[in-house]
Amino acid sequence: MSNAPRLTALDALHRSLGATMTDFAGWDMPLRYSSERDEHNAVRTKAGLFDLSHMGEITVTGPQAAALLDYALVGNIGGVATGRARYTMICQEDGGILDDLIVYRLGDTEYMVVANASNAQIVLDALTERAGGFDAAVRDDRDAYALIAVQGPESSGILKSLTDADLDGLKYYAGLPGTVAGVPALIARTGYTGEDGFELFVEPRHAETLWQALTEAGTPAGLVPCGLSCRDTLRLEAGMPLYGHELTTSLTPFDAGLGRVVKFEKEGDFVGRKALEAAAERAATNPPRKLVGLVAQGRRVPRAGMAVVTGGEVVGEVTSGAPSPTLGKPLAIAYVDAAHAAPGSEGVGVDIRGTHEPYEVVALPFYKRQK
Repeated sequence: MSNAPRLTALDALHRSLGATMTDFAGWDMPLRYSSERDEHNAVRTKAGLFDLSHMGEITVTGPQAAALLDYALVGNIGGVATGRARYTMICQEDGGILDDLIVYRLGDTEYMVVANASNAQIVLDALTERAGGFDAAVRDDRDAYALIAVQGPESSGILKSLTDADLDGLKYYAGLPGTVAGVPALIARTGYTGEDGFELFVEPRHAETLWQALTEAGTPAGLVPCGLSCRDTLRLEAGMPLYGHELTTSLTPFDAGLGRVVKFEKEGDFVGRKALEAAAERAATNPPRKLVGLVAQGRRVPRAGMAVVTGGEVVGEVTSGAPSPTLGKPLAIAYVDAAHAAPGSEGVGVDIRGTHEPYEVVALPFYKRQK
């Protein structure tokens, strides 16, 4: 096996645009093209174009596809209407989170599960193993798709100029097949930025055509190409969790404040049900730590792994931190002891290289777009 990073269908194009590339989960991905701040602000105010072809697409088909996904995942997938999508998670038997996912129902007996790049193989293996006894097939479709996202307030206007698909009728967390700039695509109204936007699943051979058409249509509206760096600050401001930071196998969805994705009311057993029922009870009566937002009073930027402190004692840990272009201050997401997790809690800070830097505890998200 070679350890060379995997390249997306748009690799040559990113390099021609002068992108700074980085290894991400075994893929060579654009980190930024110009200024992270400019890319971030373009998504908040106009539009940004992302290559997300590193995401892991897994197709589940067959008469018992819904039953398999209901057993394998914590969500009520059988209840998702055709053409709609659902945010959910796959957990271990002990309730620990293996990954957070989006599941698209493409047809009566066809679903597409989209996993994080770093967990795609783990999710594929788990679904394949859990499929035993179900009349359903699990297929690795990572090489079958390129994924291009257009995010930001101008995204629907830009996309409308390239498709006759009914974008106005396309709800958030819905997907429909259509043609964009002559390219067949699954057009999904999903994203990871806190803005309105679309994710376009296409065959890799069409990726460059689509990227160029979107660039041409979008440039007058202020669209710019965007890398993974601003994707991280955008999702941070929107309070969206990142696997490996806010979500890990040592945490249940209830620890992460995302217990709502676990659907105990669905019929039958599912992997992790017993452990998650216990976790739900613990979270309701005696939560160990809560996921909160922290806003800096000063200028120093917190980073994952730094201790949250009050009065000299450690009361939590930062899971993500970055300067926020939108708020103009450093922000962090952190797990904090329940006693100090209420918004406005006094005396909370982050230990940044030995100095207690004062932070304000706030409810997530930091940023909500104006509807």
